[in-house]
Amino acid sequence: MSALALDEVPGFSLHKAEVDYDDEGNGFGGKKGKKKSGGFQAMGLSAPVLKGILKMGYKIPTPIQRKTIPIILDGRDVVAMAKTGSGKTGCFLIPMFERLKQREAKAGGGARALILSPTRELAIQTYKFIKQLGRFMDLKAILVLGGDSMDSQFAAVHTLPDVIVATPGRFLHLCVEMDLKLNSVQYCVFDEADRLFEMGFGEQLTETIKRLPESRQMVLFSATLPKLMVDFATAGLCQPVLIRLDVESKIPDTLDLKYIYCRPAERYATLLVLLREVIPSTAQTVIFAGTQHHVELISLMLTKAGVPNSHVYSGLDASARKINTAKFTHRKVNVLVVTDIAARGLDIPTLDFVINLHFPGKPKLFIHRVGRCARAGRSGMAYTIFSNDDVAHLIDLHMFLNRPLDVADRKTMGIVPPDMQETEHLLVQEYVRHVDLATAYRVSNNAYKQYIVTRPAASAASNKRAKQFKIDELGVLEDFQQEKAEPEAGARGKRWKKGKPISLKKKDKKEEEKKEQQEKEKAESSNSKPTVDADAFRNDFLARMKNYRPNATIFELNPKAHARELVAMTQKREADEAKIEKHKRKLAELEQEEQEKQKSKVTAAADDEEEQNGAGGKRRKGPVRDEEHFIAYQAKDAIDEDGYAIDNFTRQANSAELSVVGDTAEGQRMHRQLQKWDRKKKKMVNVENPKAGKIRTEHGVWIAASYKTGRYDKWKERTKLDEKLLAEQAQQSDEENGDGAAPSAPIVQRHYPTTHWGRHNAKADLRKLRDLDLKTPEQIVKKRMEKETKMAREKAARLKNIQRKKRALAKRQKKGK
Repeated sequence: MSALALDEVPGFSLHKAEVDYDDEGNGFGGKKGKKKSGGFQAMGLSAPVLKGILKMGYKIPTPIQRKTIPIILDGRDVVAMAKTGSGKTGCFLIPMFERLKQREAKAGGGARALILSPTRELAIQTYKFIKQLGRFMDLKAILVLGGDSMDSQFAAVHTLPDVIVATPGRFLHLCVEMDLKLNSVQYCVFDEADRLFEMGFGEQLTETIKRLPESRQMVLFSATLPKLMVDFATAGLCQPVLIRLDVESKIPDTLDLKYIYCRPAERYATLLVLLREVIPSTAQTVIFAGTQHHVELISLMLTKAGVPNSHVYSGLDASARKINTAKFTHRKVNVLVVTDIAARGLDIPTLDFVINLHFPGKPKLFIHRVGRCARAGRSGMAYTIFSNDDVAHLIDLHMFLNRPLDVADRKTMGIVPPDMQETEHLLVQEYVRHVDLATAYRVSNNAYKQYIVTRPAASAASNKRAKQFKIDELGVLEDFQQEKAEPEAGARGKRWKKGKPISLKKKDKKEEEKKEQQEKEKAESSNSKPTVDADAFRNDFLARMKNYRPNATIFELNPKAHARELVAMTQKREADEAKIEKHKRKLAELEQEEQEKQKSKVTAAADDEEEQNGAGGKRRKGPVRDEEHFIAYQAKDAIDEDGYAIDNFTRQANSAELSVVGDTAEGQRMHRQLQKWDRKKKKMVNVENPKAGKIRTEHGVWIAASYKTGRYDKWKERTKLDEKLLAEQAQQSDEENGDGAAPSAPIVQRHYPTTHWGRHNAKADLRKLRDLDLKTPEQIVKKRMEKETKMAREKAARLKNIQRKKRALAKRQKKGK
């Protein structure tokens, strides 16, 4: 879609981003050219914010930061999109610090900034980044996550924080329970905005936005945003600026993509070969699996194989997720097995490899998965394992990335060496027979069937092309051949040191000279004696075995001439002979068309080169298209937008619903499908979303968005919060005024204990405050008697303990004699 089409998006103004991709030219050993300007110092930031940025080691803003931060500082609503690892978190945190300036804890006040994230892990990471970047700012931030104790969150909100980082479901629950108005919120951020809507948080976001003031500033960020903002119109944006950078590249240039084909039963064997033979043991690797059942199985299997690992999925306990993620980030283990919960926003600086064990259903999800590595200018590698079920999705992905799908390219696509795969497959079968893995293996097989059924289907064009995908032509991936040629220990020692790649420029020249000498020796020997490449011979032999089709079936092996099976097969051959021949002719024609297309491409490329060099004579005649006036059937970026699209009830309904009653038979039939018969009204009524106005709880139950359980009132009663506030207020008034007059406004509680003993000590302090009043003689006598009884009880307990120790000592002395 052209730039003019973006201006036509209703309610949006397009910010034309002229991106300079040479920001790092002066930084990490690049060529010294013209001195770059426009660092963080030129943005007019305050001293504490700039000091925090520089303390973290950031000197030059990324392209998305350079374009978005000034616009956000101007107070505009922004919807921004940039590829993974481009510094989107800093884009909304730096303006937030600049806007909030310093802490304000006024009576009756509240949070001034709200950041909503789709997952717990992303929210925790954002919270840590706030602590690091705002270390020189006097701002208080709290974390509100689903699965944590609500009592501690009630107490945290009472401390009047400046920034709240939360997940949408729990935050709305907290707002409903505490009846929070959020009138003081000035700045609201939706991080990974498309995922928030896609995960079903639309109702929670709508209810939360209703509580925000109209003057707040809204900022939406994601690596994949659809161009048409229909789904984000509910976010309450006011004349937002739409910024889309790096839309063409989608993934970093320093990220290498590799695809490995295997049968579905050999996925785990392929994974073990990768971890043992290709990926160094010191390199950090994230493995993405389709379901949580596969995560558990892979974790058990890797532990059995002697590969230390940790695992994370949504159903895991909150504390276990924190512990397992921390193990990986602190390099206690180098392998992390996850579901798509970790595909969004998680920043692991030293991550080197990503493995997709199960192919994702959407190209957008693939970008988020592989985007975990090769972040902030680092290099990385992503291996994707696919089988026959995933070929159509693989074609969809390459159409989305605008990359050619070349089966003959051994650098990017291939198979595992059969001998390695067979060895690991036998080991996997042994592991699966173990009692610990047998149940998990059975459950994961059923989960894989469900995963294939529920995964979004590939496009019709990709399914058609998948039938012509020639799996037999796949050879061994070059990565495995290199590992085979070089000794494992030597190769890892040369190429890796503590999980970080080392440049081999000095050794490359020597290696090239050796290779040239070897090639010369081979050429001389080939002149005298013909040689055969073992790998090429084996691949050719296996391909011929796969393509072999016997002329006779098993039913025709009977020697009897009048056997019933032989007669039936003879009749069937006679009946279907024409169809078989037609099918063979069709396959031959398709192969011939493909060969002609390839030849035409080669000749066209040669002609273009000749024209550019000026060596050609007359131009090649053919159909010429006027690009200026040509209107295509589809938009140029239709495939990209389908990949970015959000699947929810609104989009599915809009795709089927008509704005007016159809005036054709097809239109009327479509309109009838969106209606149902109402028994009470005795007529057809429109189908409405049954879950409108409802939210899904952490237990999976759908309840009204305004449902209140009364937990906050019980917590206040249990902690005696009001009583403590009044007591502190009375004490403060006595100290200040001396006349005992209580101020009209209640004081603000700053620190209220959340632990058991903390609450116990707070109650003891309250009792002391109550004891300040004058007492009657009876009350004084009663208190003294209680004190004496308590001291007598403690004395008796002390004497009893001393006697017990003496008896134990005497027994030991007797045994020693």
